[in-house]
This record gives sequence, C-alpha cells and structure tokens, in this order.
Amino acid sequence: MSKVRYNEMLPHEIVAAREECPIAYVGLGGVEWHGEHLAVGNDTLKADMLAVRCAEQGGGLAFPALYWGEPRQSHLMETNAEDRDLIAQKMHLPLENFAPGYMGRRVHEEDRFYIELLVHILRQMESLGFRVMVLIAGHYPLLNHARAAIEWYSLGLPDAPATRAWVCSGYELVRDQIPDAGDHAQKWETSLLMALRPDCVDMDRLPADREQKLIGTGGGTDPRDSSPEYGEAGVKAVVAAIVKRAHELLRELSE
Repeated sequence: MSKVRYNEMLPHEIVAAREECPIAYVGLGGVEWHGEHLAVGNDTLKADMLAVRCAEQGGGLAFPALYWGEPRQSHLMETNAEDRDLIAQKMHLPLENFAPGYMGRRVHEEDRFYIELLVHILRQMESLGFRVMVLIAGHYPLLNHARAAIEWYSLGLPDAPATRAWVCSGYELVRDQIPDAGDHAQKWETSLLMALRPDCVDMDRLPADREQKLIGTGGGTDPRDSSPEYGEAGVKAVVAAIVKRAHELLRELSE
C-alpha cells in the first residue's frame, strides 16, 4: 500500500497525493493512564492509526500525531480520577507530582496555549496546500479545544474560504450503529487498540476476578469483554464516517 504519512514521504510523493486528494488528517492525544492493560499513549496511538486508515481508505495524508501540549490539570486521570492515588502508586510516583498548579500555569492558560497550538497546526497544513483539515481527538476532552481552535482559525478566512477544518473523536459518529462506543480504557478503547496496535495491549495485566475494581477505567463495558474483532468493526465504522464527512467538506468547497 502507498505511503500516507506526510513526514515519511518525499516531496514528489506528497505533491501527487495532495493533488489527488487535498485532505489532511492529524491525531490529537497525550499520555495518560489507561488502566494497567493499555499503553499510556492510547489516545494518540488510536487517533494516529485512525488518521492513517482514513488516508489509506479515502485518500489524503496523515500528519504526525500530537502527543504534547494538551491541558494536564483538567480532564486527566492522573489529576482528576477518584482513584488517582492508586494510579500514582502504580506509576511509582508521589501524588504530590500532580497537585494543582504542578504544570506552572493556570488551567485557562493551559487551555489557551493548546488552542493556539492547534491553530498553528491548521495554518501550517493550509500553507502546505491542503484544503480540508481533519483533527481526530483521541482524548475526548480535546474536542472542545479543537472546536475553539477551528472557530479561531476560521475567523481569519475570507468570506469564500478555500479551506475547511473539522474535528471529531470518532465514537460519536457511530453511536447509532454501536451504542456502547466511547469509554475510558473499557471494551471500546481496548478493542480499538487491539485492532490498531495489538502490541500496546496486555490483557493479562487485568485481574481475573471481575469483582475486583479496576484502576482508572470507566464509562463503558468491562474491558475483559474486548476483542480485536469488535475493535476492527468499530475502526471500520469510524473510518467510513470520517472519510465520508471529509469528502463532503471537500465537495462543498468546490460548489
């Protein structure tokens, strides 16, 4: 299969792919506790591989995923989870490492920094000749930051813009097909990573006793019910929905 990762391609390969389909995809995430059985980069790994699958299926290119810059003092398991003390113990870190203010700036300052970073990325992709830019928020709270960034970016466009930007997480696009889509390190996310990056999943780290409470997971079905088959079905549904919308946006620009 042809290369689709922008950063791995030669200039002539980029030009050919972009002229055929000027859609750019980029995964957003970070590093965060996702249970004892999933890689801490789950959100970004998931979003990055979805970006690659979208480019492979519908054309366009996948830009390097963004692991850094996301707000670390809000909507993060290490700082906000009820069992954050157990997470810190498992990571062999003092809980004080994640005390309020540990990032050296206030929450709203982190929010603004990240939104500005996303606007920077959108403008950079536009400068490289892409007309539709799709942000895939593997870490669900980043949907709000990305929407704000898109609005900010769009304010600088002319009345008849040559580009469009859009953000999704993926799960919200397929809830009509897969009602339990979307969770934190439970069946949905675990199955997706099983399908996309099986080397980053170790189900043997989960206790066999289902009465034992899992650390830092929630919002869905027990991860021990996960399977790569369920994950692959979810991946295909999400990719199809994202590609469909991306091409709709591209057609709207041509009308």
